[in-house]
Amino acid sequence: MKILITGASSGIGEALARLYATKENELILLARREDRLLQIKSELQNAKNVEIFTVDVCEFDELREKIKSLDNIDMVILNAGMSLGHSLEITPFEDFKKLYDINFISNHAILEVLLPRFKAQKSGKIVFISSLASLISMPTSVAYSSSKRAMNAYAEGIRYKYKKYGIKVINILPGFIKSEMTDKNSFKMPFLLDTDKGAKIIYDAIGKEKRFYPFPFRFYLIIRFLNLLPQFLRDKIVNSLK
Repeated sequence: MKILITGASSGIGEALARLYATKENELILLARREDRLLQIKSELQNAKNVEIFTVDVCEFDELREKIKSLDNIDMVILNAGMSLGHSLEITPFEDFKKLYDINFISNHAILEVLLPRFKAQKSGKIVFISSLASLISMPTSVAYSSSKRAMNAYAEGIRYKYKKYGIKVINILPGFIKSEMTDKNSFKMPFLLDTDKGAKIIYDAIGKEKRFYPFPFRFYLIIRFLNLLPQFLRDKIVNSLK
């Protein structure tokens, strides 16, 4: 299987690359940091082949050209993402746009190229790495939560549209997983998972072709419960958490 992983230079992306590094798989690792990609490539001796693409996913023209150069992709894991941390201040426009470009728009730039190919070959897996934060928009992370909620809607629409062509769409919604992104959080993160454990859960969910997979399940149930409450009561609880 030929697998493209974005955001592969650290965190979940790197851990998934290590899990998929077997003699049956060819890996294409995409990220900004060439030094990290080269280091990871040198360590993935078990993979059939490892190719690295150094590109910023915000550079859409370059990104699309890189994707166009690829042949016969079987699965893409859309993992590249960023967070601005948590703050009650208004997010500056430039930061807001950059976050949306990375977390959401870059996925369409990639799939604009890959979807017609998947459709023609009548197969392909698309994995979105979303977030439990997409299910409830906290006042301290409006940009991040809304970008991931947009991803959920996009993934749902793509799944409906391309199901008849044999294309599998998998949307994973992790809670807090230790990474460079969560390292900037100064608060206690509930149900925080080790990077390797979180990646293994994602790996298993992909293998089982889970269409919508939120975890940890206890954290998901808490969010579901909050969303079932009357709006006035939910507002009161969420505002008390600021």
